[in-house]
Order: sequence, then structure tokens, then C-alpha cells
Amino acid sequence: MSPSPASGSSLSAARRSRELAGTVGGPAVDVLVVGLGATGAGAALDAAARGLSVAAVDAHDLAFGTSRWSSKLIHGGLRYLASGQLDVAHESAVERGVLMERTAPHLVRAQPFVLPLTPLVSRGQAALAWAGFRAGDALRLTARTARATLPAPRRLSAPETRHLAPALRTGGLRGGLLSWDGRLVDDARLVTAVARTAAVRGARILTRVRALELTASGARVRDELTGEEGEIRARAVINASGVWAGGLVDGIRIRPSRGTHLILRSEDLGPLPAGLHIPIPGETNRFVLVLPQGDGRVYVGLTDEPVEGDIPDVPEAPEAPETDIGFLLDVLGSVLDVPARREDVVGAFAGLRPLLDTASEAGPGAAARTADISRRHAVLTSSEGVITVVGGKLTTYRRMAEDAVDAAVTARRLTAGPSPTASLPLVGAASPRALDAVRAPRHLVRRYGTEAPAVLALAADDPRLGERVLPSHPVTAAELLWAVRHEGALDEADVLDRRTRIGVVPADRAAALDAARELLGEALTHTE
Repeated sequence: MSPSPASGSSLSAARRSRELAGTVGGPAVDVLVVGLGATGAGAALDAAARGLSVAAVDAHDLAFGTSRWSSKLIHGGLRYLASGQLDVAHESAVERGVLMERTAPHLVRAQPFVLPLTPLVSRGQAALAWAGFRAGDALRLTARTARATLPAPRRLSAPETRHLAPALRTGGLRGGLLSWDGRLVDDARLVTAVARTAAVRGARILTRVRALELTASGARVRDELTGEEGEIRARAVINASGVWAGGLVDGIRIRPSRGTHLILRSEDLGPLPAGLHIPIPGETNRFVLVLPQGDGRVYVGLTDEPVEGDIPDVPEAPEAPETDIGFLLDVLGSVLDVPARREDVVGAFAGLRPLLDTASEAGPGAAARTADISRRHAVLTSSEGVITVVGGKLTTYRRMAEDAVDAAVTARRLTAGPSPTASLPLVGAASPRALDAVRAPRHLVRRYGTEAPAVLALAADDPRLGERVLPSHPVTAAELLWAVRHEGALDEADVLDRRTRIGVVPADRAAALDAARELLGEALTHTE
């Protein structure tokens, strides 16, 4: 018998149609969640895991907004520790441990980083960075994350530094600092796993459903595939729409911050056994990160710039401006033996972080830079009774979701116990030892966990499905088919841009588009 996905976890076009028909105009659900990024999907899972009936809608796809444009890191909170935000730092470290050791060890693993001690890094700066890494390790200890999960930081000699980052310029290199943090294989895959785990618990995951108007008792919605409008009734409503939250609920002031990443081919930088922390000149606690992806690509990011304009003007798919690209190339070039050129950039992406704007409360100029705004999340209740969760970061999505559902349970007097999600494994999760024993290629195990053999089995009946979609990228046709049958993908953009990372490089996307359309046409026909 071929392996199969976790029972009840499969999201498909047919399931969407069936559950949408039963939800719009149907009996009230306990909780309606608007937004299916990490926090919204997390809220759907949290509420469903407490035994509440749940519907969750998004105008687009899973992880369509901010949750697919992150740095792919699960941070331990070191930056917040340095800025005195001790509660945020501890919360980040705790949630990192939850993901790495309990809920998603198949998707989150330890990532080594080297901070090269070049002539641009003074001995004082190096001492400060080393103290920060030691403090970060103490934070790991207070969060009770095992040493086996995250190794200790250590100093590196110049030869050791060059071994871990051969592309570095040797002149004046006096060594490096090695540190570790959590790293996602893919942020959008995490959201997909959370949404599917919520579906196992009975949550109705409804993509392409736009919330037009929210009240405390539900929402007026529109099916973006048919144009039909209707009402979803609910006892509690949670607004988790990120940077667009203020467009649905009055009084929510969001100050979006843009983070930009460049994409380079791995061959342009050479082998990178570790990532890089490159200090930004003139900054004491900001770095450009170099992140090898293991798929022939390297990400270089990130900036932290404010996005001006009202909420309706915030783009659904922000572009990376040339100023950001030039800045990142300049910082990267400061440490490389052969600097990357503009023509080496094969792609770029930008994400918007939904930071809560508190400047008006603190006075003019109080939050001059988005880099200085607290990453604390906030759960706010409108005068009409809609619960909105904003702020925070990808690492702490689970805690944000828990707090939002707690607020909804209290405000609407729902019958539910405490959140169980800190110990609830996501679809595909298992212990590291069990994952090592999964009989499938390692790149599939890192993306699908215990479901990797089921993905692999799709090619048993049709060998074409075992072939790569692109010669230069490890994703196979079987993964595209899996995305349609089990992960809620409805069109080629869903599979190329979110279920896989093919589409983040425009040339790769164009090369894969025809194959994706053909495969999706066949898959959707067979699932109707």
C-alpha cells in the first residue's frame, strides 16, 4: 500500500468548494479567522485544537503576504535582548525551541553563521558581538532548548573562517565568530503545515475568499473565484490580516517595515557551509545575512525600511527597490574576495512586517525608524468586538495565535480550555531520529517530514513525476501534484510561488510555467 497523507489534512479544490458552500449562509462557527498567514493559520489551529468550530478565510492563498517573504530564520531574540526588550527576547527563544524540538523539527533546523572579523570590524565591535552571542546562548538555556539542538558559539581562527566561508577576502581577516540560530527550510511551507494541521482538527481553510466587512458576529465575504457574495456568521472574529489589518478594523495603525532579499546563484559565491553575518557599517546591532538555501540559490538580506502611505496603498506584492539592492550588494562586497555584481542578482523579494505604530502615542519623531519599533505583538479589541492581532514576528506566530484566541474566548465567553499547541506536532513532524529513518531523499524529508515517502510514491505509477521541473532546481513534478491534491494549491502561482520556491527567480518561473500549467490542468480535472 502506498503511503498517504495524514488523515483529514488534505486541502483540495473540491474540499474548499464543499466547505465554502456549508459555511457561507450556514450556521455560525465559534471562531472566524481572517488572514491565512502564519498568525492566522496559527489562530485557526489553536481554536480548532481547543475544540472550537473554525472557519479561516484569505483573499488570496496560504502565506500570500508577509509570511512567504521572511528571512527564513527562526530567531532566538538576540537583537531584542541587545535593545533591552527582554520579554520579547525570551518569548522568541522559547518559541524557537518549541518549533525546533516539538512542533516542526522537520521544517526547522540549526543554522551556523560566521561573523568574519575583517578590518572593517573593530576589536570593540567584535567584543560586543561575542558578548551578544554568549548572551544569546544563555537565552537558549533559559528557554530550555537542548545543547544538541543549538550548539554553543565559539571563536574561529582565520583558516577555520575561510573553511566555512571560502568566498571571503583574506586580506586582514583575523578570524571569525561562529553562532547558531533556527532556520526554516521555507516559511510558506510552515504556514501550509499549520493550515493542514488545523484542517485535521476540523478547521475550514478557505482561500480565495475576501472579507469585505467585519463585525463582531461575522463577515461579509466574496468568493474571488466566482464573484458570489455572502455572509459567514461567527461567535468571535479574529482579524489576522497583517499589514492590511487597519483596512478592516478602524483604529488600527500599522507602520509597515520593508525587508528586502537578493537571490544569487550558489556558483557565484562558491561553497558556503555556513551562513554569514556581515555587520552594517555604522550600526552596532544590525547585520546583512547571507543564507545558502541548498537548492542552488543564496539569499542576501535584509534591510529594515519604513513603507510610506495609507493601508489601501500598501501593495499586495511589494517590489524590492533598487536602493535596497544596491545597499545589500555594497555591504556584501565589503567582505567578498570577488564582489557580486548587479547582473549576478537573479531575483529579489521584499516583505512587509506589520509593526504596530505607537509613534502618535509617544510624540512626534518617537519612532523615526522601523528598525527601532518594538516587535512585541498586540491583541486589540475594537469597539464592535472584533479581535485584531498585529505586530510580532514569524518566530512567535504560535504565541500570537494563542493570545488572540485567548482574547476571543474571554470576550465572547466561548467554552474552551487552554491552548495545547506548544506540544502539538504539525503535519509531517517527528523526532530527529525518526526523521533520519524516513526512507526518502533528504531534500524531501526536509520539506515534507514523514510525508516524504508519500510524495515520492506519486512517481511510482508515473515516472515522469519523478523528474525535476527544472534541471537547476531540486523540485520534482510529484511535488507540484502533491501541492494540488493535498496542500490547497489552486493555480500555477500557488505551486510555483508558495508551495515551492521556483517562482522567486523570474527566469526559473518562466521556464517552469508551461509544465506547471499542464500538470495542474490534469490534477484539477482528476480531483473534481
